[in-house]
Formats: sequence, structure tokens, C-alpha cells
Amino acid sequence: MTRLVTRQTYPSWPARLDGPEARGTWTGDRLTESLRDGRCVWHAGAQVEVTEHPNFRGPLNYLAGLQDRQHTAPMRDEVTETSNGRTTSLSYALPTDRDALELKAAASHAWMDATHGLMPRLPDFMSNVMVGLWDFRGELARVDTRFAENVEGYYEYCRDNDIVLTHAIGDPQMDRSSTVQENPDMALRVVERSSDGIVVRGAKQLATLAPYCHDVLVYLSPTYARRELPQHVCWFSVPMNAPGLSVLSRASMAGRRTGTTDLADRYDEQDAMVFFDDVFIPFERVFLLDDAATAVAGFWHLNKWSLHVGQIRFHHRLRFTLAVARMAARAIGVDGFREIKSDLGELAQYVELSRMALTSMLAEAAPTKYGLWAPASTLAMDTFAAQISGRLNEILTKISGSGAVMQAAEEDFTPPELAPLVRRYMSGCGVDADEKATVFNLVRNLICTDFGARQHIYELWNRGDPVRNRMTLADAPVGLDELEADILSDFRFGGGARA
Repeated sequence: MTRLVTRQTYPSWPARLDGPEARGTWTGDRLTESLRDGRCVWHAGAQVEVTEHPNFRGPLNYLAGLQDRQHTAPMRDEVTETSNGRTTSLSYALPTDRDALELKAAASHAWMDATHGLMPRLPDFMSNVMVGLWDFRGELARVDTRFAENVEGYYEYCRDNDIVLTHAIGDPQMDRSSTVQENPDMALRVVERSSDGIVVRGAKQLATLAPYCHDVLVYLSPTYARRELPQHVCWFSVPMNAPGLSVLSRASMAGRRTGTTDLADRYDEQDAMVFFDDVFIPFERVFLLDDAATAVAGFWHLNKWSLHVGQIRFHHRLRFTLAVARMAARAIGVDGFREIKSDLGELAQYVELSRMALTSMLAEAAPTKYGLWAPASTLAMDTFAAQISGRLNEILTKISGSGAVMQAAEEDFTPPELAPLVRRYMSGCGVDADEKATVFNLVRNLICTDFGARQHIYELWNRGDPVRNRMTLADAPVGLDELEADILSDFRFGGGARA
């Protein structure tokens, strides 16, 4: 039986900075109101309104507060630019020279410093994916010139309206031993084509920040781009309230407790599965079809800037971890112990290695073959971040001991019968019980909660398969072939030592 597909007219591209509709950067209230758009979001078996639900409201309020901050100094001057009386985000800026690239990097530092690197998929991340898509448009034109035109129009629409994006680039985790030829439902696919657009069916993961986004950008990670069937290769964007599109959010970590504020209440950005139940995609939102080779090459180019943002974010997470570890060690008087001092030094080592790597990435920046300036490869630091993430938790666990699980909650300082006992017997080394509990509540959040576990899983997998990344890295250093030949020439048996 033929299914009826709703061909909704989505926002087109009339909202330019020189037009009456574009509104530039968000305020918190405007962002919140924009999410009341009839989207279908499921959580814990029920359809929810994300602007009102207690498990979503805390992170949304925090995200809205960040939007307000970009309208006042000093953050306004760090993360936005003004042209023709309109203000847009530097996250969407196209870096045409080294200075522009460094300005973008500074803006990313401002966002990640504000969130201590604990909200990885701030809008800054995906805005930079759009920069990569714009730069790659020449390759898309080789497949179909209309794809490049679509990218240009969509980029301008996103920039001028500060569209908050998520992306969904992975297949559902169903049966990794099977193929799409055996089970087409394992991967999103195009099921209908016409002159005005395509219809897609299937599911995509892992759409981080999805409940708080306006659009989802669909493309393919390298693991999934090499398709046997061309209908499974498609890049497009679609609004989160499109007919037939539904979002399944994982169990929220926010809004669970009253009183004590958990990190999740601010930073749980959510992760989601996106279902496409025969969703119509207007052709102007289609950026690639069928061409697996272009999809594979495009993934790395699209993410040249966003992966750099990810390393900036990880640097600030490292700094936050070091600061919390230092405060915890001082609070219980172990900061001078030899082993603890060594562990703190190890964390500081990671902070400094990250800082130097970021400096090097900008120092070795260069124009791409398409024209924009891009930072140097992040691949070595991407594998390094996945490698050391577990070690961060290990060091915090060692320093804090039982303090990570046994501390007073914020509510425990209120009852008159209890508060004096807490303050007398749960103080620390040179700090009162309130400050000690505050510090160890942060430790608990980082290593003893599902929020902390999710942060670790994110570091392991968000940059792709760490094994595949190391395999790629194995042949990446420049000049290895020449060095190997030189070594053999210098030390070959019977050849004698070279002077």
C-alpha cells in the first residue's frame, strides 16, 4: 500500500542579514520560545515539551543563559561580530586568513571556558561543521552543481539566524555483524525521489543536543559511508518538527534531585535517536546523494574545524579536572603527599600538552585547497584524549578516597539538629564543611554518577573509533619512509657505519 507522505514547506532561505526576517544571535527567551514548535520528543515512554519538562528545563535554562551572555561584554566581544547593524556568531564565521582563524579559536575558548569543557556539543561545535560543509561545496558540485548551491543557501540561513544544529551520522546499534543488504532498516535510506525532494526512512544516532536544536544535519561517518547500496548514502538537513520525525531522548540525568545542584542540571546536553518515518526532505535541503566516495572524503573535511573545537573543549575539561583535584587534595590535607603531588603533576602535564598542541595546531594552520584557513590535524590529540580519559577519573578517585561517596548534601546544612554536627565533624584541612562538601560534590559528579560515566564514554567515542584513528595515525608522521631508508643505509649488516 502506498503511504501518504506530508510534504511540508520548511523554512527556506529568505532570512538573510539584509532581509527583514533574519534576527542574528539568540537571546535566552527567544531561543526557548523557538523550541515550542510542535516537535515530537519522547522521554521515559512519554511525549514531552522540552521547554517545560523538569528533566529538560535545567540544561535549557543554562543554555539560554549562555545566549544572553553573548549580548553583553566581555563575552559579546569574544564570540560575536557585527556587520550592517546585525550581530552573528563567530562560530559560523568563514576564516579566510590566519587572523580570522585565530579569532574563531578564541571564540571557542570563550564558550568552553564558560562551561568548563563539560558541555561538549555547545552550538559552537556544529556551527563549525557547517563551515566545513561550506568549504567542501566544490566537491559536492562535482556530483551535482545543485548540491553546492543548496549548501551555500543553507549556510547563509544558519549563519544569519544562528540556527542551533545537531548531527546524526551513525546507524542504529542493531546487528553490527549484518549488512544493509540483509536488513535495510539498519541504516537510513532514500525510499522516494522526485523533482521537489526525497523521502527518507530509518533511524540515525547519536544526535547530541537534539531536544534543544532547530535542525538536524544528517551525513555519514567513515564507518558507515562505504555503502553497498547507494540509496543509503544521503546528506541533508531537516527541522526537528518535520512531520514523521521523532526524537527518542535517553534517560535524563538532570532534574533528579532537589536542593543540591548536580553538574547534569546544567550540562546534560542529552543524546538521542532520531526516527525518520517517511520524512520528506525538500531538494534545497539535500547536499549529497548516492556517492559513497565523496561521503567518505567529505566527513574529514566537514570536521576540520569542529574537531579543533573539540580539542579546545577537552583542554578546558582538563583544566577543570586539575582544579577540582587540587582543591580536593588540599581540603583533606594530602596535597603535599609525594604520590598525590605526582598525580596532580600528571594532570598538569596533560593540561600543558593540550595547550601546546592547540598552539601548534594554529601555528601550522594553512588554507585548504578550497580556500578557507583550517587548523592542523587533531588526529594525534584525538587519540590521546580517548587514551587518558579514564586516567583522569582514576586520579580523582585515588585523591578523594571515600570522600567521593560520603559527603554532606546541600540540604544537610539546613536542619538545626543536623547542621552543627555536619559543620563540626565534616570540615576539612583549613576549609569549613560547606566548602569541603562543595568540592567533593564536584568530585562525586565527575566519577560516581551517570553524568561522569557519560563524559568518559563521550571522550572515548565522539571522535570516532579510537582503534581506527590510531591505525590512521600510524602512517601519518611526515618523512617516515625516508627515515627508514636512511636507518637501513646507516646500520645495514656488512655496510659499515656511515661517517
